Amino acid sequence: MTADLVRRGHEVVVLTGVRYRGRAEAAGARFAPLPEPADYDERQMDRAFPGRSLLPPGPAQIGFDIKHVFGDPVPAQYEALRRLLDGFPATTVISDSLFLGALPLSLSSGPGTRPATVSLGISPPPPSFGWGAEVHQDAQQHVEKVFESVGVALPGFVLSSLIAVPDHFLQLTVPEFELPRDDLPGSFRFVGPLPAPPAGVFERPSWWGELSRDRPVVVVTQGTFANVDLEELVIPTLRVLAGSDALVVAATARPGGPEEVHRIMGNVPANARLAGFVPFELLLPFADVLVTNGGYGGVHTALRHGVPLVVGGATEDKPMIAARVAWSGAGVDLETGRPDDATLRAALDAVLSTPSFRARARELRAAFEHHDALESISALVA
Repeated sequence: MTADLVRRGHEVVVLTGVRYRGRAEAAGARFAPLPEPADYDERQMDRAFPGRSLLPPGPAQIGFDIKHVFGDPVPAQYEALRRLLDGFPATTVISDSLFLGALPLSLSSGPGTRPATVSLGISPPPPSFGWGAEVHQDAQQHVEKVFESVGVALPGFVLSSLIAVPDHFLQLTVPEFELPRDDLPGSFRFVGPLPAPPAGVFERPSWWGELSRDRPVVVVTQGTFANVDLEELVIPTLRVLAGSDALVVAATARPGGPEEVHRIMGNVPANARLAGFVPFELLLPFADVLVTNGGYGGVHTALRHGVPLVVGGATEDKPMIAARVAWSGAGVDLETGRPDDATLRAALDAVLSTPSFRARARELRAAFEHHDALESISALVA
């Protein structure tokens, strides 16, 4: 998105964590660092937020995230944004929907007296306004106090305010992949997913030629975030497909991932191929199914290639994403982040043997092609 805006002649400053400086500058933008209280490494959440990993997935962990991962950084985020705007009089501020530090800007004054605010929906919206409010009353009260500390009042439940407060809310998907509802504000629009970044330099492994042979290809990944314990999905998928006619590619997406698989399994199945980081734009055109824990970006990447899914996620927004995969008909929701072998095998058999899953994934791919997220964002900026 940043590179596209720069190519269109806009002057862009990216306010983000220091580890993304290189990406921002490579895209042609200026870089502005978030202050330390708001700059954490999402790859090391336990270090940044002690105690989080001790909470069970579900409401307890979500409530913690609302309070501490997204709420507590707001004062530092907002102060950094205000200081940046003092020296860079932007006409538009674009943020992802979980960067709550942009909400006080929208709440501080009306449109026309400040930059227009655009929020990008990088996770599924809640099923309805007010959804989860009763469960997360404690988190709501915590976040309300955080917003009061910067001089604004949160107008409603925090998960609803993410959508209702910005001048424009662009959900990075299509209506065909979203649960139907009739309570969305006029500022809400579906714009389709962002295109994938360039694959860059990638040295194809020796087994790459096997992908084009006449056999099913199953790709399994736990993404780049929840990939510490490979026994959640990666190892079980390799185990249940051992001896089958499928070629199974395990994309561990982290350093030392293949070595960890060898350490856990001992003898890796003969039909398995292990990799660390693999550009999915190059790999997924060969895939017959993607087994994933359900990150929003990864699921949309599969659907952009018409690949059906088997999804097993238990943390963050992953259960909601898995439910949308099942609702849309593009795959199977395992309804757990750690499936037993029988459940996983049945799901894989179903997706590999039932043509309707691939047909529906391809229909969603066609729906994506009718949207251009970059053009929609650029039109708002212009």
